[in-house]
Amino acid sequence: MSDARRVSPPIWLMALAAFTIGCGMRLLDPLMPMMARDFGVSLAAVAPLIGGFALAYGLGQLGAGPVGDALGKLRVTAVAIGLYAGTLVGAALVPDLGGLLAMRVVSGLVAAATIPLMMAHIGDAVPYDRRQAVLGQFMTGMVMAQLLAGPISGVVGEWAGWRASFLVLGLLAAAIAVVFAVLIGPAWRVGGRGRQAMGLGGFLRVFGRPAGRRLMLAAAGDGALLFGGAFPFVASYLIEGFALSAAEAGLIAAGFGLGSLAYTRCAPWLVRRFGERGMVLWGGIGLAAGLTGIALAPSWWVVALAQVAMGLLFFMLHGVLQARATEALPEARGTAVASFAMSLFLGQSLGAVIFGTLIATAGFALSFLVAAVGILALAFAISRWVIPRQA
Repeated sequence: MSDARRVSPPIWLMALAAFTIGCGMRLLDPLMPMMARDFGVSLAAVAPLIGGFALAYGLGQLGAGPVGDALGKLRVTAVAIGLYAGTLVGAALVPDLGGLLAMRVVSGLVAAATIPLMMAHIGDAVPYDRRQAVLGQFMTGMVMAQLLAGPISGVVGEWAGWRASFLVLGLLAAAIAVVFAVLIGPAWRVGGRGRQAMGLGGFLRVFGRPAGRRLMLAAAGDGALLFGGAFPFVASYLIEGFALSAAEAGLIAAGFGLGSLAYTRCAPWLVRRFGERGMVLWGGIGLAAGLTGIALAPSWWVVALAQVAMGLLFFMLHGVLQARATEALPEARGTAVASFAMSLFLGQSLGAVIFGTLIATAGFALSFLVAAVGILALAFAISRWVIPRQA
């Protein structure tokens, strides 16, 4: 039996569920200038729509991980996807920026109990030495969101307005929630095995270990520099710096997904060839070079090439951190992976505010250069203090 076949429900279904969450995270990338004009505010004023989702997603892990361990990871995930669909439809209907921000916060809270719990479920089913390959297959859903969310959102936004993008994704998530709820079958009747981690106890155990603290700090840095810092603003940079449309900018930014898709296909080979330390180092060096190229790009096609390369390089670094998170607390993996996600998205929320302000005051180029220096330093720190020597 292949490693992927050890996992039930099927990987393709979990990847599809992850796709809807990934689209919700990246939905706004090509829409922010359009939304700023619609609400009559600056780009920095709509940046909290990214940070608000990320902050709520991070804080939501405080409940998602322990509840998933106690009540059953897949059972909690199924309910969360349905609620997430409702918040997307709600976001399409709110009349003002304040209401939209509130809906994004609620959306982030319910989305928190999805991807981390599915990753923890994979960790329960697949041995560590083969886990990155299966996690790579699962992350195909997030990668396809990187590839498709920007272009589809940009096209739908230009054709029918930014609200239509939320509505379309909400209806898709609702359909997936129904299929997921039906196909998990016996998981509705099976409780969790981590009742001892209920409440804050599991989180305290993760953060109480030096290795756990270092891993969570690395996740926060990853979120601040990339998820919240550089990546969400590439489409806006293309629109404002190279006079591209929202659809064109979204299509170019989605080149990141092509590189990420390549990672999901060759993750086993990369692990064998470079080892975890080598993947982190080369991923960080490559990301720094790509961000520098974007900052100094004379034309949009340079950004397009850099985006493709950075998709692969990012997951070389991030994939190692994800796999490490599934082993941070094996007796309560839902809580461990939730701790990782909380750190990542709290970092993202902070990064969105910092880089949104930096872009407004100093411009895109300096902001991307700051992210380049930061991720290079982070990669070296991870290789030295987070990855065990034998890895």
